[in-house]
Amino acid sequence: MRRIAFICVCVLGLAGSTASAQTRVSFLAVGDFGVGGSAEQTTGWAMDDFEAWHSANLLVLLGDNDYTQSPAHFHANWRRSFGWAQTWGVQVAGVLGNHDVEVAGGRYELGTLHMPRNYYTRTIGDVEFFLLDSNAVNDRQTAWLERQLASSTALWKVVAFHHPAYTCGGHSGDADVVARWVPLFEANGVQLVLNGHDHNYQRFAAQNGVTYVVNGGGGARLYTLRSCPSSYPARVRARYQHGFLYFTAGATRMDGYAVDTRGRITDHFSLAP
Repeated sequence: MRRIAFICVCVLGLAGSTASAQTRVSFLAVGDFGVGGSAEQTTGWAMDDFEAWHSANLLVLLGDNDYTQSPAHFHANWRRSFGWAQTWGVQVAGVLGNHDVEVAGGRYELGTLHMPRNYYTRTIGDVEFFLLDSNAVNDRQTAWLERQLASSTALWKVVAFHHPAYTCGGHSGDADVVARWVPLFEANGVQLVLNGHDHNYQRFAAQNGVTYVVNGGGGARLYTLRSCPSSYPARVRARYQHGFLYFTAGATRMDGYAVDTRGRITDHFSLAP
């Protein structure tokens, strides 16, 4: 397996690196990576290299995990680009994007991406992840989400799904997500929402305690960034780049980083519980 050390600011530049093993949870996230070939490998192997220096408990996949429309190609591409996760003991948690559900509703991805069904929760230490299927923002899933959020006692609540509430690039925000899910995030103490779909990186200022981050730059062709509507929370960082996300969560703060495929940190922010 590949383990190539980066010699760059990312080795020494991460805040909170002295947090204790008992309280610190770290995780990677990436969206829109499943293009196969060298583009997918570039991102997957860059994440492998980064994780060698900055260990992660979990790899969160933000959808459009497979553009090939071929289960056989999907599994081969996954092993080639992301097989390191199993080798190094990094858990995997996926969500489905719009391209994933075009073949068999995406069911062929579930086992490989450790998805018990289309929406579910995963808890690691003080962090609870709510992994949703934004292809179906319906009554059943919304009621389930409301119950799960209301009953959660986690210090950190992180939500991941494919279609962003807020984005200004090749796509606009999803109106159903804004109408049905955003009020639940705000009412139940969610601190962080992660999405893909728009092939770039965007971070929005916290709105009613919730920070929204878009990372769809996992390997597919990038989308140009544009101005956001005045009704959106302020966009505080936007990058036309391929890359991924890295987070560390402790007892008093969560630090988030955008990382490009050369291992360079291009954004850093902190959240409070």
